[in-house]
Amino acid sequence: MDKERQLSFLEAVREAQEQILEQDPRVYVLGEDVGVYGGSFGATKGLIEKFPDRILETPISEAAITGVAMGSAILGKRPILEIQFSDFLTVAMDQLVNQIAKIAYVSCGTMTAPVVIRAASGSGTGAGTQHSQSLESWFAHIPGLQVVMPSNAYDAKGVLMAAVASPHPILVLEPKSLYKTVGIVPEVPYQVELGKAKVLQKGADLTIIALGAMVPLVQEVLAELPYQVTLVDPVTVSPLDRCGLLEAAQESDKTLIVTESYGDFGVAAEIMASLVERGYRGQLRRLTSLFSPIPAAQSLEQQVRPTAEKIRQVIEELCSEN
Repeated sequence: MDKERQLSFLEAVREAQEQILEQDPRVYVLGEDVGVYGGSFGATKGLIEKFPDRILETPISEAAITGVAMGSAILGKRPILEIQFSDFLTVAMDQLVNQIAKIAYVSCGTMTAPVVIRAASGSGTGAGTQHSQSLESWFAHIPGLQVVMPSNAYDAKGVLMAAVASPHPILVLEPKSLYKTVGIVPEVPYQVELGKAKVLQKGADLTIIALGAMVPLVQEVLAELPYQVTLVDPVTVSPLDRCGLLEAAQESDKTLIVTESYGDFGVAAEIMASLVERGYRGQLRRLTSLFSPIPAAQSLEQQVRPTAEKIRQVIEELCSEN
C-alpha cells in the first residue's frame, strides 16, 4: 500500500520538488549543479529533463544566486534555492540577513521574498571543517527568517512542501548524515505543519528533546534501554514551539536536550531558557557538539559530535538518579 512505501530522505526531497513543480507554475529550482548533474547529492536528479525551463544552473556564487532568488520572489516567483552546504550561506549573509529576512518589514508588507533555501547541514560524513557545521543557531537568530530541520524522510518531503506554500522565507536545513536513511513516505503530496513540535513517544522517566540527525540517534539508543522516555522533535527551530516543548518536558521531572549544534550560545540553551521561563522546575541537561571546528577525520569527528554512546551514558546517568 502507498502508506507503506519506503523512500530515502534524499528521494523524498527529490519527490517533493517534482510534485511542487507540477502543482505550482511559479516555482523554479536554482543552484549549482542542479541540472544535468542532479545536485551535489542527487536531490534534483532528473528534474531538468521533466522541467527544462524551470531548473536553473548557476555559477559558483552563493551571494549572486541568493540575490537572484530574492529578486524573483519579490516579483512573484517561488524559487527553491539549493545551497550545496549550509556552510556556504556565510557567503550570502547580506542577501539572507539584510534583504530576504527584512524586505517585508522595511516595505510595510508591500513586498515579500518567499524564498525557500535547501542546504545540506551538519557533520558525521567526514566532509571537513568548512562543510560540516550545524549553523541553525545562527539562522534562528534572524527575525523574519524561518528555520526548519527535518529528521526523517517523511518530514523531509512534508516540510519542503509546506515551506513552498508558506508566504515566508524559509531555510530548510537537511542533515546530510540522514540522506541515505529510509522511511515511509506517501506518494501523494502532503505538508508537515511548520512551527509544531512532534511527540514521538511518551514516558515518565525522562523527556528528551532532540533535533535533526540526533532524533534517529536517540531512537536507536532508546530501543536498547528499559526506560520510559518522552521523545520530542521540534522540527521547526524558528519559530520554536515553546508551548509544545514545555508540555512534553512536563511529562517527567528530567529533560535532556540533544543537538548537533554547539552548546555555547545555541539552540539547546534557548530551549532550556524557554522551559525555565515558562515554569518548568525539573532537572535540565544538554548534550551538544563540543565548541570546536569539525575535524575532517571521521574518528576525530566522533569525538566532537554527540554519538550513540554519549547519549546512552547521559540517559543512564539521569535515569539512575533519585
